[in-house]
Amino acid sequence: MLGPGLSLEQAPPFSVPLRFFLTAPLFLIAAGLGAALFPDWTAAPLIPATLALTHLLTLGFLGMAMLGAMSQMLPVVAGAPLPGVRGVAWVSHLGLLLGTPLLALGLYGGQTVWLAVGSILLGLGLLVFLGAVGLALMRAQASDTTQAMRLAAFTLVVTLFLGLGMASWLIGFWMPETPLDWLASHVLWGLGGWVGILVMGSAWQVVPMLQLTPPYPPRLTRWLWRAMLLALPLATLPPGPWNRAGQWLAALALIAFAVTTLRLQGQRKRKLADVTLDFWRVGMVCLIAAALLAIGHSLQALPEAGILLAGLLFLIGFAVSVVTGMLYKIVPFLAWFHLQARAGFKPGQPNMRDYLPEARARGQFRLHLAALLCLLAAPFLPPLALPGGLLLSASAAWLGWNLRRAVRLYQQAGAAVNSNRGMSLSFRF
Repeated sequence: MLGPGLSLEQAPPFSVPLRFFLTAPLFLIAAGLGAALFPDWTAAPLIPATLALTHLLTLGFLGMAMLGAMSQMLPVVAGAPLPGVRGVAWVSHLGLLLGTPLLALGLYGGQTVWLAVGSILLGLGLLVFLGAVGLALMRAQASDTTQAMRLAAFTLVVTLFLGLGMASWLIGFWMPETPLDWLASHVLWGLGGWVGILVMGSAWQVVPMLQLTPPYPPRLTRWLWRAMLLALPLATLPPGPWNRAGQWLAALALIAFAVTTLRLQGQRKRKLADVTLDFWRVGMVCLIAAALLAIGHSLQALPEAGILLAGLLFLIGFAVSVVTGMLYKIVPFLAWFHLQARAGFKPGQPNMRDYLPEARARGQFRLHLAALLCLLAAPFLPPLALPGGLLLSASAAWLGWNLRRAVRLYQQAGAAVNSNRGMSLSFRF
């Protein structure tokens, strides 16, 4: 089951990625409640409610999950542990935990104090994490996954400074000549760069290893990260042919990744039902649709409702779906691995399916799908924002419960195995 080139002995303590993974659903709950209680977000993509909810999703849910995944994957996949990993995880987690809701409150209500404090906390937390990631990547083994991680980390740096510049403008520190261009670049580097590239790079390892598919073609993975490296700077240029070419190249790269992932999943070795595959398949279909709408937007052929639809397809249809599917594989695998590493192979220990029974995850998937369908229709039928948001919150709560149940089973199994030695598998957060 373990892929080539993995250095599991260098994995960080379970508590490092786990603190991010267990916190992430809380922000998805908050985003769902906000979408239900403040349905004016369906009116336009740039109003305060839409901006606040977007940052709860991107920084809160996706940011937490992706920082946790990166802290786990760098030492395992690239052989490059984060220096001072416990301290880095503590500071970066706290920065996102406190800074994200404050930034969202500031964006929604226009309070400059919350904007400033939230931006500072987020900036400090992310810079500490990025500094450690940068040092680790300098020692990383060369591979397409490592290159994708380097590019993803760089795009997060760009996204962060563009975001801090936008926050400074809203607070009143300065006035950019073209604030909408700043915003477009912030969205492009954050979604297409940080989210898109990191999901791609992670998938190249996670999908073959945990979904038992054939590996991604090396020529494709090499082309994908290089295409994104070229596309993002081009798409940041002022409106014109080169800007449009960059947007199209990024969209085509994402479509190629999605189509290839669907094809490989159809060739997997085991044909048993697996709900995580359903999350990924929904995600890939939504990514293709979002990329096609982005091409339409580059031609200025998309109304505001279409722009909202593209954002929902990318954020909830693609990113939330794929990250949820990834969590359902990574957390049980890490629980199983760390129990074996600390307690040894003992009869009667839980296997990966015991940590997350298919029926529990399947129920949450159905709730997520119902929420997605309601929210995708909400820009055209605003009353659907209420059930869509409530369903999203319920789905996120179910996700959090499933993950915590897996952790409790890990703790119980470890305590039972080691009771005769007076050991405990507790976490130090």
